[in-house]
Amino acid sequence: MILIVVSTEDLAGMNIAQKILDNYDFDKLSEEFQKNPVYLKRVKDQEVKLIFTEEEIIETQFITDFFAPQLLIFISKHSSESGIPTLSVHTPGNLAEAEYGGIARKVSISPASAMKDTLLEMSRLREEMGLDYKVSYECTHHGPSLDVPTMFAELGSSPKQWEDMKAAEAVAHSVMAAVSKRSSYPVALGIGGPHYNAKFTRIALSTQTAFGHIIPKYAIPRVDAEIIEQCVERTMEPVESVILDWKGIRGADKGRLISALDKIGVPIEKV
Repeated sequence: MILIVVSTEDLAGMNIAQKILDNYDFDKLSEEFQKNPVYLKRVKDQEVKLIFTEEEIIETQFITDFFAPQLLIFISKHSSESGIPTLSVHTPGNLAEAEYGGIARKVSISPASAMKDTLLEMSRLREEMGLDYKVSYECTHHGPSLDVPTMFAELGSSPKQWEDMKAAEAVAHSVMAAVSKRSSYPVALGIGGPHYNAKFTRIALSTQTAFGHIIPKYAIPRVDAEIIEQCVERTMEPVESVILDWKGIRGADKGRLISALDKIGVPIEKV
């Protein structure tokens, strides 16, 4: 079963969910979750459920107490101080302390291929629909920290974009494309660079490579070999390489990082 989750407190998430229901034939079940309706659609002999929670998305560590999905997709708003219109994907989890939900030093399992399919569709629809939006990977951050393959598909980065129904529809189609395609790509762990890594996004959009977890420059000082190994192990597909945004890593961190990667034994590529 694939589970799509949206918070009733999240305007962008609710708009994306509405566009999923408007464009795809989901059946409303008699079943409820937190007194909200549950919707179901079968896609290629797989059940896809859409549910609503009353909690903030980052505080849904409890969700797998009620559901055991093979893939969990949170649809939500994205916020940033820049306010740049953005369609983004990422895996949740905490590389260090748990400041915004989840569990400290625990990342969710990353569905790299599903994230890449979502990103590819976001990029295609941005052009097709004439959306003035950036399409990007985000790094691994915030809760929840779950033991099932989990990803976020987000619309941001300010209230103006959260209300943009055309952009919400693009995210809706992108999520459903990933649900339908179920592709398999060669997967890399990305390390270095900013929170929104343009290099890794460009690689994913122009080659077969998909990224699972992404560790940004600012998190490297708080990350050790154990966390890096966890990011490799907690990826749905085998991680075939580690791609380093070499200029996006502080000189003071490079030696320690390479030493940690040598212990893990995954091939390294610098870009």
